[in-house]
Amino acid sequence: MERFLKKSSWSDIIISFLFVILGLALISRPEFVTSMISFILGTICIVMGVLKGIDYFASRKTDNYLLAVAIVIIIAGIIIMFCAGMIASVFRILIGLWIIYSGIMNLQTTIVWKDYKSRLWLLTFILSIATIIAGVYILVTNGAMVQIVGAIIIFYGIMDIIESTIFIKKIDNYLE
Repeated sequence: MERFLKKSSWSDIIISFLFVILGLALISRPEFVTSMISFILGTICIVMGVLKGIDYFASRKTDNYLLAVAIVIIIAGIIIMFCAGMIASVFRILIGLWIIYSGIMNLQTTIVWKDYKSRLWLLTFILSIATIIAGVYILVTNGAMVQIVGAIIIFYGIMDIIESTIFIKKIDNYLE
């Protein structure tokens, strides 16, 4: 049992290390990684659409929805492959605007807390301004969302490596 748990923990460490590498790639080359992911997802959609089309013609049924689904999936795959930058930009703009909106709403709450003479108003004010700045940063920086996801993946990978290492060192205590 101990051997199995140690082997499993080492597998977790390797996978977490790969997550750290992926996170570093997302931070250092966000456009490249986004393009690769879009290409892979687009290719998968196109293959699925072609298979649905083959299924339609092979079944000899008059299920027109199957042909329609095949065509829609193929078109979606082509859009995902060749319009990745545009899709990522629209998503980035929407997220940035939402974060700015959230910061402005929190700023409004800060004013109410200041009127009630709460001690938390200054902290809330600082966090609201930081949120607005983060939203503007996401709006003006191409690849910012991907970099943030990369940082989160790196954080997760490092925490998982630490947790697995501690588990391996203390495995005897857990089995008693």
